[in-house]
Formats: sequence, structure tokens, C-alpha cells
Amino acid sequence: MQPGRLNRKDKEDSEKDNPALSKVIERNIRTIIHLRTKAASERNLQGRIADAITSFSGRMIFAYVHILWFGIWILLNTGRFGVRSFDPFPYGLLTMIVSLEAIFLSTFVLISQNRLSEENERRADLDLQIGLLTEHELTRVLQMLDAIQDKLGIVDHKESDLADLEMETRPEDVLAEIHRLNAIELSKKNHLR
Repeated sequence: MQPGRLNRKDKEDSEKDNPALSKVIERNIRTIIHLRTKAASERNLQGRIADAITSFSGRMIFAYVHILWFGIWILLNTGRFGVRSFDPFPYGLLTMIVSLEAIFLSTFVLISQNRLSEENERRADLDLQIGLLTEHELTRVLQMLDAIQDKLGIVDHKESDLADLEMETRPEDVLAEIHRLNAIELSKKNHLR
């Protein structure tokens, strides 16, 4: 959704925007909602079914339905209500049904988690790209400010870390340092054992 290409409905909606937020923030919110809606509409039927089942099974109503179901099943199989016991204790049929339900339910949850994991990975990639771009832009701004400072004859404070901040940060160097420090920390823990 680009700022110059708003349709009539979007223009009407933007007139109702929160005045405490800038237009850029409002546009970003709309873009995020649009991307989420688009991703949801692109899911296939199996994905939607898995998400619906996972969503339902993650609610308390699911637990209440099962409590009711198990209670009725057990009561009916006691023979006290004029119903002949169709699954006597230890309730082998009930156990099999619940086991099958658990197998399918865990499969649906895994399908939904895989989809969410893919979405999170895409968002993380986007966050990384934006973070790298921001870091690059800020480094460039600091370099420009340093050049202006030099031109104006302003002397840096001795303890200023401006020179460090002006250095370009490479993600592979950061990851290598994290890996190195994690390895050192891990070796310290192993020596303490």
C-alpha cells in the first residue's frame, strides 16, 4: 500500500486516524494489517482446517467438552441408567478414541506451528534487513556529522566513542563474536563441573 495510491475507502479511513500518531505510523499499521490479511487469505484449505482445529483445541471449551464427554461415557458404562454397558471398565474403546484424537490433534498443532514458524522466519528476515539498513544509515549519518564537526573545527571529547560508532557493522562479524563468546562461556561451565 503506497501513500500516493490510496483508494476512496482508504482515504476515508485515514481521515479517522488517531491524531496522536504520525501518518507514517498509521500507514505502517495499515501495511502490517494488509500483509497479515494477505498471508491469511493465501493459506490453503488444509492449513485453514489445521488452524481452526488448533484454535478450537486451545480453548477452555475444548476441555469442558472433553470433561462432559468422559463423564457421560463413564456414567453410561456403569449400567446404572438402564443402558447396557457398551465399553466396560477399563474403557478400551474410549482409550482408543482418545489416543487417535491425540495423534490427529498433535499433527494439526504441528502443521499450524510449522506455518507460524515460517511466518516468524519471514518477519525475522524483514527485521534483520531493516535493522541492517538502519545501522548502515546511522553509520553514514554519524560519518557525515563527524565531517561537519571537523569542518567547523569542533574537537571530539577524549572519551568519545564516536569512532567506534562510525565503523560499519557486518552481521557475519557480530555472529562470529557471539559464537566465540558463547564457546568461551560454555567451556567455563564445563570446567566448573
